[in-house]
Amino acid sequence: MEEPSYLKLYRNGELEARIKKGLALMESCHLCPRQCGVNRLDGEIGYCRTGRRTRVASYNAHFGEEAPLVGNCGSGAIFLSSCNLLCNFCQNYDISHLNEGEEVEPAQIAAMMIELKERGCHNINFVTPTHVVVQILEALIPAIGQGLNLPLVYNSGGYESVETLALLDGVFDIYMPDFKFWDDKWAERFCKAPDYRERAKAAIKEMHGQVGDLLVDNEGIAVQGLLIRHLVMPNEVAGTDRVMNFLASEISLDTYVNVMDQYRPCGNADADELINRRLTSEEFRRAVGAARDAGLSRLDSRERLRIILGF
Repeated sequence: MEEPSYLKLYRNGELEARIKKGLALMESCHLCPRQCGVNRLDGEIGYCRTGRRTRVASYNAHFGEEAPLVGNCGSGAIFLSSCNLLCNFCQNYDISHLNEGEEVEPAQIAAMMIELKERGCHNINFVTPTHVVVQILEALIPAIGQGLNLPLVYNSGGYESVETLALLDGVFDIYMPDFKFWDDKWAERFCKAPDYRERAKAAIKEMHGQVGDLLVDNEGIAVQGLLIRHLVMPNEVAGTDRVMNFLASEISLDTYVNVMDQYRPCGNADADELINRRLTSEEFRRAVGAARDAGLSRLDSRERLRIILGF
Protein backbone atom coordinates (compact mmCIF):
# COMPACT_ATOMS: atom_id res chain seq x y z
CA MET A 1 0.00 0.00 0.00
CA GLU A 2 1.30 3.44 -0.88
CA GLU A 3 2.13 5.72 2.01
CA PRO A 4 -0.25 8.60 2.81
CA SER A 5 0.59 11.69 0.80
CA TYR A 6 0.90 13.86 3.92
CA LEU A 7 4.22 12.15 4.63
CA LYS A 8 5.66 13.67 1.47
CA LEU A 9 4.33 17.11 2.49
CA TYR A 10 6.01 16.64 5.86
CA ARG A 11 9.36 15.69 4.38
CA ASN A 12 9.51 18.55 1.87
CA GLY A 13 8.43 21.22 4.34
CA GLU A 14 5.08 21.88 2.67
CA LEU A 15 3.12 20.87 5.75
CA GLU A 16 4.74 23.69 7.71
CA ALA A 17 3.91 26.11 4.88
CA ARG A 18 0.26 25.02 4.98
CA ILE A 19 0.15 25.69 8.71
CA LYS A 20 1.40 29.24 8.17
CA LYS A 21 -1.26 29.86 5.53
CA GLY A 22 -3.92 28.48 7.83
CA LEU A 23 -2.84 30.64 10.73
CA ALA A 24 -3.16 33.68 8.47
CA LEU A 25 -6.76 32.65 7.75
CA MET A 26 -7.46 32.44 11.49
CA GLU A 27 -6.17 35.94 12.19
CA SER A 28 -9.36 37.37 10.68
CA CYS A 29 -11.12 34.07 10.53
CA HIS A 30 -12.57 32.98 7.23
CA LEU A 31 -11.78 29.28 7.44
CA CYS A 32 -15.41 28.47 6.68
CA PRO A 33 -18.32 30.14 4.87
CA ARG A 34 -19.43 31.94 8.05
CA GLN A 35 -16.60 34.44 7.46
CA CYS A 36 -16.73 35.65 11.08
CA GLY A 37 -13.61 37.78 10.80
CA VAL A 38 -12.58 37.35 14.44
CA ASN A 39 -8.93 37.04 15.48
CA ARG A 40 -8.86 33.50 16.77
CA LEU A 41 -5.11 33.66 17.31
CA ASP A 42 -5.88 36.10 20.13
CA GLY A 43 -8.60 33.88 21.51
CA GLU A 44 -11.56 35.67 19.95
CA ILE A 45 -14.47 33.42 19.07
CA GLY A 46 -17.05 33.52 16.30
CA TYR A 47 -19.86 31.20 15.26
CA CYS A 48 -17.95 28.03 16.14
CA ARG A 49 -17.05 29.39 19.61
CA THR A 50 -13.50 28.11 19.23
CA GLY A 51 -10.46 30.30 19.65
CA ARG A 52 -6.83 29.29 19.30
CA ARG A 53 -7.07 25.91 21.01
CA THR A 54 -8.95 22.79 19.98
CA ARG A 55 -11.48 21.15 22.24
CA VAL A 56 -11.84 17.34 22.04
CA ALA A 57 -14.90 15.53 23.39
CA SER A 58 -13.59 11.97 23.07
CA TYR A 59 -11.56 9.58 20.94
CA ASN A 60 -11.90 5.85 20.42
CA ALA A 61 -11.91 2.94 18.01
CA HIS A 62 -15.31 3.56 16.44
CA PHE A 63 -17.34 0.74 14.88
CA GLY A 64 -20.41 2.75 13.88
CA GLU A 65 -18.93 4.25 10.72
CA GLU A 66 -19.20 3.04 7.13
CA ALA A 67 -17.90 -0.48 6.50
CA PRO A 68 -14.84 0.58 4.44
CA LEU A 69 -13.65 2.69 7.36
CA VAL A 70 -14.36 0.24 10.15
CA GLY A 71 -12.96 -3.09 8.93
CA ASN A 72 -12.13 -5.43 11.77
CA CYS A 73 -10.36 -2.97 14.06
CA GLY A 74 -12.45 0.18 13.84
CA SER A 75 -12.00 3.73 12.66
CA GLY A 76 -9.84 5.87 14.94
CA ALA A 77 -12.38 8.61 15.62
CA ILE A 78 -11.46 11.88 17.31
CA PHE A 79 -14.66 13.76 18.18
CA LEU A 80 -13.98 17.50 18.03
CA SER A 81 -16.17 19.82 20.07
CA SER A 82 -18.37 22.52 18.55
CA CYS A 83 -19.16 22.96 14.87
CA ASN A 84 -19.46 25.61 12.16
CA LEU A 85 -22.95 24.47 11.16
CA LEU A 86 -24.89 23.82 14.40
CA CYS A 87 -27.95 22.05 12.98
CA ASN A 88 -30.85 22.34 15.38
CA PHE A 89 -31.51 18.58 15.11
CA CYS A 90 -27.91 17.48 15.77
CA GLN A 91 -27.56 13.97 17.19
CA ASN A 92 -24.35 15.05 18.94
CA TYR A 93 -25.98 18.14 20.45
CA ASP A 94 -23.97 18.02 23.67
CA ILE A 95 -20.71 18.08 21.71
CA SER A 96 -21.67 20.50 18.95
CA HIS A 97 -23.99 22.99 20.66
CA LEU A 98 -23.01 22.62 24.30
CA ASN A 99 -19.31 22.42 23.38
CA GLU A 100 -18.55 19.61 25.81
CA GLY A 101 -14.93 18.51 25.85
CA GLU A 102 -11.46 19.49 27.02
CA GLU A 103 -9.08 21.99 25.45
CA VAL A 104 -5.94 20.29 24.17
CA GLU A 105 -2.61 21.18 22.63
CA PRO A 106 -1.35 19.78 19.30
CA ALA A 107 0.94 17.35 21.13
CA GLN A 108 -2.06 15.87 22.91
CA ILE A 109 -3.94 15.37 19.64
CA ALA A 110 -0.81 13.74 18.24
CA ALA A 111 -0.75 11.36 21.22
CA MET A 112 -4.39 10.44 20.54
CA MET A 113 -3.55 9.61 16.92
CA ILE A 114 -0.63 7.42 17.93
CA GLU A 115 -2.68 5.61 20.56
CA LEU A 116 -5.41 4.89 18.00
CA LYS A 117 -2.79 3.58 15.59
CA GLU A 118 -1.34 1.32 18.28
CA ARG A 119 -4.84 -0.01 18.97
CA GLY A 120 -4.96 -1.21 15.36
CA CYS A 121 -7.39 1.34 13.90
CA HIS A 122 -7.42 1.50 10.10
CA ASN A 123 -7.47 5.30 9.89
CA ILE A 124 -7.62 8.51 11.89
CA ASN A 125 -11.10 9.98 11.57
CA PHE A 126 -11.53 13.65 12.52
CA VAL A 127 -15.21 14.19 13.27
CA THR A 128 -16.37 17.79 12.64
CA PRO A 129 -12.92 19.22 11.76
CA THR A 130 -13.85 22.28 9.67
CA HIS A 131 -13.25 24.91 12.34
CA VAL A 132 -9.97 23.39 13.62
CA VAL A 133 -8.15 22.31 10.46
CA VAL A 134 -5.09 24.39 11.33
CA GLN A 135 -4.75 22.80 14.74
CA ILE A 136 -5.02 19.37 13.10
CA LEU A 137 -2.20 20.27 10.73
CA GLU A 138 -0.13 21.40 13.72
CA ALA A 139 -0.78 18.08 15.48
CA LEU A 140 0.36 16.11 12.44
CA ILE A 141 3.94 17.34 12.83
CA PRO A 142 4.63 15.54 16.14
CA ALA A 143 2.39 12.60 15.20
CA ILE A 144 4.35 11.90 12.03
CA GLY A 145 7.55 12.18 14.04
CA GLN A 146 6.19 9.41 16.27
CA GLY A 147 5.36 7.12 13.35
CA LEU A 148 1.88 8.05 12.19
CA ASN A 149 1.24 6.57 8.74
CA LEU A 150 -2.51 5.89 8.62
CA PRO A 151 -4.98 7.43 6.16
CA LEU A 152 -6.68 10.56 7.49
CA VAL A 153 -10.45 11.00 7.23
CA TYR A 154 -12.15 14.41 7.00
CA ASN A 155 -15.62 13.76 8.43
CA SER A 156 -17.61 16.98 8.06
CA GLY A 157 -21.03 18.54 7.67
CA GLY A 158 -20.23 19.67 4.13
CA TYR A 159 -20.33 23.41 4.85
CA GLU A 160 -16.84 24.24 3.66
CA SER A 161 -14.67 26.91 2.09
CA VAL A 162 -12.87 25.79 -1.06
CA GLU A 163 -9.96 28.04 -0.08
CA THR A 164 -9.52 26.12 3.16
CA LEU A 165 -9.93 22.76 1.44
CA ALA A 166 -7.08 23.72 -0.87
CA LEU A 167 -4.83 23.83 2.20
CA LEU A 168 -5.71 20.19 2.81
CA ASP A 169 -4.88 18.89 -0.66
CA GLY A 170 -2.52 15.99 -0.11
CA VAL A 171 -3.18 15.95 3.63
CA PHE A 172 -6.46 14.09 3.91
CA ASP A 173 -6.71 10.79 2.08
CA ILE A 174 -10.45 10.31 2.59
CA TYR A 175 -13.18 12.94 2.57
CA MET A 176 -16.54 12.04 4.11
CA PRO A 177 -18.83 15.08 3.96
CA ASP A 178 -22.55 15.24 4.49
CA PHE A 179 -24.80 16.65 1.83
CA LYS A 180 -27.62 17.68 4.13
CA PHE A 181 -30.02 19.89 2.19
CA TRP A 182 -30.79 20.89 -1.35
CA ASP A 183 -33.32 23.65 -0.69
CA ASP A 184 -31.88 26.81 0.79
CA LYS A 185 -35.01 27.52 2.83
CA TRP A 186 -34.54 24.35 4.87
CA ALA A 187 -30.82 24.94 5.35
CA GLU A 188 -31.70 28.41 6.65
CA ARG A 189 -34.45 27.08 8.89
CA PHE A 190 -32.48 24.24 10.45
CA CYS A 191 -28.84 25.41 10.21
CA LYS A 192 -28.91 29.18 9.59
CA ALA A 193 -26.92 28.48 6.43
CA PRO A 194 -28.93 29.73 3.42
CA ASP A 195 -25.96 29.17 1.11
CA TYR A 196 -25.50 25.56 2.19
CA ARG A 197 -26.30 23.91 -1.16
CA GLU A 198 -23.85 25.95 -3.22
CA ARG A 199 -21.13 25.65 -0.57
CA ALA A 200 -21.61 21.89 -0.31
CA LYS A 201 -21.62 21.44 -4.08
CA ALA A 202 -18.40 23.40 -4.49
CA ALA A 203 -16.77 21.60 -1.56
CA ILE A 204 -17.66 18.13 -2.82
CA LYS A 205 -16.32 18.96 -6.27
CA GLU A 206 -13.06 20.13 -4.69
CA MET A 207 -12.84 17.04 -2.49
CA HIS A 208 -13.47 14.71 -5.41
CA GLY A 209 -10.89 16.57 -7.46
CA GLN A 210 -8.32 15.94 -4.73
CA VAL A 211 -8.96 12.28 -3.93
CA GLY A 212 -11.30 10.83 -6.59
CA ASP A 213 -13.75 7.98 -6.13
CA LEU A 214 -13.36 5.71 -3.13
CA LEU A 215 -10.56 3.16 -3.40
CA VAL A 216 -10.32 0.14 -1.11
CA ASP A 217 -7.59 -2.43 -0.56
CA ASN A 218 -7.85 -6.20 -0.93
CA GLU A 219 -9.58 -6.42 2.44
CA GLY A 220 -12.19 -3.80 1.57
CA ILE A 221 -10.62 -1.07 3.73
CA ALA A 222 -10.74 2.47 2.36
CA VAL A 223 -7.35 3.92 1.48
CA GLN A 224 -8.36 7.02 -0.50
CA GLY A 225 -11.34 8.76 -1.99
CA LEU A 226 -14.72 10.34 -1.40
CA LEU A 227 -17.66 9.02 0.63
CA ILE A 228 -20.90 10.98 0.84
CA ARG A 229 -23.36 10.82 3.69
CA HIS A 230 -26.94 11.89 3.19
CA LEU A 231 -29.33 11.85 6.13
CA VAL A 232 -32.86 11.22 4.93
CA MET A 233 -35.27 13.47 6.82
CA PRO A 234 -39.04 13.54 7.40
CA ASN A 235 -41.26 15.23 4.85
CA GLU A 236 -38.45 15.07 2.26
CA VAL A 237 -36.89 18.31 3.52
CA ALA A 238 -33.40 17.02 2.62
CA GLY A 239 -34.20 17.07 -1.11
CA THR A 240 -32.79 13.59 -1.57
CA ASP A 241 -33.67 13.12 -5.24
CA ARG A 242 -31.89 16.33 -6.27
CA VAL A 243 -28.85 15.58 -4.12
CA MET A 244 -28.53 12.16 -5.74
CA ASN A 245 -28.93 13.58 -9.23
CA PHE A 246 -26.16 16.10 -8.50
CA LEU A 247 -23.80 13.39 -7.29
CA ALA A 248 -24.52 11.21 -10.31
CA SER A 249 -24.29 13.93 -12.94
CA GLU A 250 -21.64 16.31 -11.56
CA ILE A 251 -19.41 14.13 -9.36
CA SER A 252 -19.36 10.47 -10.45
CA LEU A 253 -21.66 7.53 -10.94
CA ASP A 254 -19.13 5.62 -8.84
CA THR A 255 -19.60 7.89 -5.82
CA TYR A 256 -19.91 5.88 -2.63
CA VAL A 257 -23.06 7.10 -0.87
CA ASN A 258 -24.46 6.24 2.52
CA VAL A 259 -28.20 6.91 2.41
CA MET A 260 -28.81 7.17 6.13
CA ASP A 261 -32.04 6.16 7.82
CA GLN A 262 -31.18 6.94 11.44
CA TYR A 263 -32.81 10.36 11.73
CA ARG A 264 -34.53 10.93 15.05
CA PRO A 265 -35.62 14.18 16.70
CA CYS A 266 -32.67 15.46 18.73
CA GLY A 267 -31.59 18.85 20.00
CA ASN A 268 -34.39 21.31 19.29
CA ALA A 269 -36.12 19.22 16.61
CA ASP A 270 -39.10 18.40 18.81
CA ALA A 271 -40.21 22.03 18.51
CA ASP A 272 -40.45 21.88 14.70
CA GLU A 273 -43.48 20.12 13.23
CA LEU A 274 -41.65 19.25 10.02
CA ILE A 275 -38.93 17.18 11.67
CA ASN A 276 -40.32 16.17 15.08
CA ARG A 277 -40.73 12.50 14.15
CA ARG A 278 -38.72 9.60 12.82
CA LEU A 279 -38.76 8.47 9.20
CA THR A 280 -41.33 6.12 7.81
CA SER A 281 -40.22 3.03 5.92
CA GLU A 282 -41.76 4.46 2.76
CA GLU A 283 -39.79 7.70 3.07
CA PHE A 284 -36.56 5.74 3.32
CA ARG A 285 -37.55 3.43 0.49
CA ARG A 286 -38.17 6.43 -1.79
CA ALA A 287 -34.82 7.94 -0.82
CA VAL A 288 -32.83 4.83 -1.71
CA GLY A 289 -34.91 4.49 -4.86
CA ALA A 290 -33.93 8.03 -5.82
CA ALA A 291 -30.25 7.12 -5.47
CA ARG A 292 -30.69 4.04 -7.63
CA ASP A 293 -32.77 5.93 -10.21
CA ALA A 294 -29.98 8.50 -10.48
CA GLY A 295 -27.62 5.69 -11.46
CA LEU A 296 -25.68 5.47 -8.19
CA SER A 297 -24.84 1.88 -7.35
CA ARG A 298 -22.23 2.15 -4.57
CA LEU A 299 -24.73 2.48 -1.73
CA ASP A 300 -23.86 1.63 1.83
CA SER A 301 -25.08 -1.90 2.52
CA ARG A 302 -26.30 -1.54 6.08
CA GLU A 303 -28.62 -4.23 7.39
CA ARG A 304 -31.46 -1.71 7.64
CA LEU A 305 -31.20 -0.89 3.95
CA ARG A 306 -31.22 -4.59 2.98
CA ILE A 307 -34.24 -5.34 5.14
CA ILE A 308 -36.35 -2.47 3.84
CA LEU A 309 -35.49 -2.88 0.18
CA GLY A 310 -35.12 -6.63 0.11
CA PHE A 311 -31.47 -6.63 -1.05
